[in-house]
This record gives sequence, C-alpha cells and structure tokens, in this order.
Amino acid sequence: MSSLTKKSIGAGLAIAVAATATFAASHSASSSNKAVAARHAQMQMIGYHIGVLGGIAKGEMEYDSAMVDAAAKNMRELAKMERATLWIEGTEQGAVDGSRAKASIWQDSDGFAAKFLDLQNAADAMVGAGSAEEVGSRMGALGKSCKDCHESYRGPKN
Repeated sequence: MSSLTKKSIGAGLAIAVAATATFAASHSASSSNKAVAARHAQMQMIGYHIGVLGGIAKGEMEYDSAMVDAAAKNMRELAKMERATLWIEGTEQGAVDGSRAKASIWQDSDGFAAKFLDLQNAADAMVGAGSAEEVGSRMGALGKSCKDCHESYRGPKN
C-alpha cells in the first residue's frame, strides 16, 4: 500500500470518527433537552391538577366528586411515571439549559423515588374526598409532598 493511500485512509477514518463524535454529541444534547422538556411537562400537568383541586378546596370551582377523583388519579399516574426516560443523569442544572434538577437526584436516587411515592400516596388519599372541605383538608399532604421534593431536589431559578 502506498504512503499516499495510507494517508488517505487515515484522513478518511479521522473524518469519520470526528463526524460520528459530532453526531453523538448533538444527539445526546438533543435527547437531554427533550428529557428536560418532558419532565417540565410532567410537572406542569401535576401543577395543573393541584390547581383543579385547590380551586375546589377554595370554592373557586364547584365541588364535583368525579373531577376530584380524576385530578387525584391523574396526579397519581403522573407521579408513577418511570423516571428513567425523564430524569437522565447529566441533565442537572447547569448541564442543560432550562434544567433546575439538582445533581442530588442521581446521588440519592432512593430518596428522590421516595418523594414521588409520597406524591402518589397523597394523590391516592385525595380520591373519594366527599366535599370541598374534605378536599381542602387533604391538600396539605399534596402540598407537602411537592414542597419537600422541590426543597431537596430543585435548584434555584437562574
């Protein structure tokens, strides 16, 4: 094999490796951004349903047992979502634009999972609330589960 052929093959391999690395990096960044956007959507949905329940508890919305149960069940299911596709290591605050996730999420994955279980349990306890007053009395556990998680695992706004 001639020296020119070896140089051409070497250059071609270098270009292919660089192109592959660039594609992988951009694909990884794209996946990370999508994961952050998806978990933001999850949190927005949880917030929406807390708003429905809070509106009923405050008398801003008419009590409707079907609405209470639907909001609580939806929150429960949102909290039960598998975190592996949403909470990807390396998507913490400072690593991905828009992320407020603290690195402690991955350093304390059992504690983080427990916070979602607290939300599931609080949402489950809301199912069957028989009046606006009862919804109000059960809101404390929902609010506490959100607050505890945010204090432990959500970073400050930038």
